[in-house]
Parts: sequence; C-alpha cells; structure tokens
Amino acid sequence: MRSVRFLLSALLVFPSLQGLRAQKPAPPQHPTSTPYAGDLSIFEAPDRAKNLQIERVMDLLGLKPGKVVADIGAGGGWFTVRAAKRVAGGPDGGGKVIAEDINPAAVDAIRERAIKEDLLNIEPFLGTPDDPQLQPNTLDAALMLKVYHEIAHPQLVLASLHAAMKPHARFGIIDRNGKGDDHGLKESIVRAEVEHAGFKQVARYDFTKADGQDYFLIFEKR
Repeated sequence: MRSVRFLLSALLVFPSLQGLRAQKPAPPQHPTSTPYAGDLSIFEAPDRAKNLQIERVMDLLGLKPGKVVADIGAGGGWFTVRAAKRVAGGPDGGGKVIAEDINPAAVDAIRERAIKEDLLNIEPFLGTPDDPQLQPNTLDAALMLKVYHEIAHPQLVLASLHAAMKPHARFGIIDRNGKGDDHGLKESIVRAEVEHAGFKQVARYDFTKADGQDYFLIFEKR
C-alpha cells in the first residue's frame, strides 16, 4: 500500500516539476558577455559625448522636459545624468530617469552621483539579470548603451521592458557588431530578438561609430 501511495504522490508531483522546467528561461541562441563589474570610470572619457553624439541620440529618442526614460544597464550613470538634465521639468514637473542596473555597486554610485550633482529626478534602481522590474506603462523612452550583448535571457528582459513602455514609446539600442561573448552582437540578431518581443524597428543610424559603436537602432512598442 505504501508503494502505491508513493507512486500516486510521484504522479501528482511530476506535472508540477514539468511546469517548473517549462518556466525556466531558454538560453539565447548566441553567446553572451559577462556583465561588466569593474571600474566605472572607464565610461567617463572626456570626448565620449562628442564621439557618441549623445545630444543627437536623445533628440532621436524624443527626450524632452517631462518625459520618463529608463537607462537600462546604467553603469556609473554617464547617460543617466545627461538624460536627467534633458527631461527635467515639463508641464507637470514629472520628467525623470530610472537608472537600472543589476550591479549593486553601480546603483550606489549613481545614487551618490545624483546627490552630488543635485539631480533629484534620478531614480537608481536595482534590477535582476532577467527582469529590470519596471512599472507597467510608465516609460516614454528607454536606452541600452553597450548592454544588450550582456543579456543572457533577452526575451524575459524585453517582455518586461515592453510592458513598461507606453504605446509608441521609443527604445534605443547602441552596440557594436560581434559574436556575443566579445562585448558585441550582430545587428541582425538584435533586431530579430527585439522585434520578436513586440517592438518594431523604426530607424537605424551609424553615427555612433566614432565611439566604437557600429549601430544605433530605434524601436517602437507595437
């Protein structure tokens, strides 16, 4: 009788285990790079803003006073502080930047930087490798600057980001071509994955090459 009960219990548990396995994220179809966790000052080159044409990047993403933008994988906050100055104010004074990173040290560094530079519209936020944990329907724009090639489970991250963006919100990716594990990823792979997640590519630029970045892709939420 005991063996029968054990068998019945196993049969009841087995479907649950199958369900858990089914929920486990599938690995990407390409290698990924280890997320950077070193010295954040390497992102602060004095000529970077000029080489990347960051003001033009923000124009194309529609960053204006009052807008809410997410800096995904914000690192030391190089883009965050520039975006925060751009979106500050607005009709309701609601412009802000959500500076998300999975590295607690980076989040702490951004928090200290926001206080030092008196940018109270920066919200440092600790996400997870599979989920930036953003609030639904809150973003007017988002940017991943040299980050996408580090995402091990892009469909999970993109699904979370898609839910967080308002209709027609703009999502930019700046990166370089590569194999995935060399801190770059082929442009066609990025486009296919992002469009599969419910976005539509609306523009593509290469003026970021002066900063070593091969492409700047802009998507809109469908």
